[in-house]
Amino acid sequence: MSDQSDSRKKIAEALAEAAVLLRAAGATTNARLDARTLLMHTLTRDHAFLLTHSDDEIATAQLLSFRALVARRAAGEPVQYLTGRQEFYGLDFEVSPAVLIPRPETELLVETALELLREIRAPLVCDVGTGSGCIPVALLNERTDVRAVALDISPAALAVAARNAARHAVGERLTLLVSDCFAALDSSIDEFTMIVSNPPYISERDLLQLQREVRDHEPRLALTPADGDGLSIIRRLITGAPRFLIPGGHLLLEIGYDQHEAVANLIDPNIWTMLDTRPDLQGIPRTVVLRRD
Repeated sequence: MSDQSDSRKKIAEALAEAAVLLRAAGATTNARLDARTLLMHTLTRDHAFLLTHSDDEIATAQLLSFRALVARRAAGEPVQYLTGRQEFYGLDFEVSPAVLIPRPETELLVETALELLREIRAPLVCDVGTGSGCIPVALLNERTDVRAVALDISPAALAVAARNAARHAVGERLTLLVSDCFAALDSSIDEFTMIVSNPPYISERDLLQLQREVRDHEPRLALTPADGDGLSIIRRLITGAPRFLIPGGHLLLEIGYDQHEAVANLIDPNIWTMLDTRPDLQGIPRTVVLRRD
């Protein structure tokens, strides 16, 4: 990028300059979009403003802040962590390096949950490994009669989830607990209509193949289990969930792109009925739907 002593830049010039740097760094497949997102964040303005004010000069302090963000993006930091925001299921969520960045494929988990809960009044849902809280907050936002418990091993992640719940005015219906899988629950008290989870399911081997912005910046424990076995948390969820589900209750799991058959082999037909494995927009089996018999 040009010398920071050059402090007079128009919006269009700053965007073009940033896009050139990001392309040269190979940090993104859409340099122009990333540059625009970072400039909107810096100026606290929307895309329409950038278009209609492309000849406006950027204040020196804002230009320096923008360039600093662009440099961090060029070094591989995700845009979402730089802006602190990510959209999910039509809602704006706070994100930080303490939580996994919500992804479009996880919206399928929310859609499936809402479909299964459609005829059930006042359901109680548990989200295991909640991270930013995007799944339960989206559910609570859609259904005002839903209550939820969200579990995560990371207190820092739960702090982000709490702020997202408050942001969308669902905090009074969401209980947040520090928990390694189901450890914080009491099976004599906690009985859920549904348990959902987007668990860490990437194996240690596959972790090395991820994009560097994911591998180097998103929380490791949200990506892969501590033992490096991509199925170990899924196995614990399938084994442990029946103690906390009502008869006929559902367990919904997001799984990896190549895990469908392996997950099917973990299911005890004396306990579970496998209702469906729903594909994401790329046709990859992504959401496993189980019913407790």
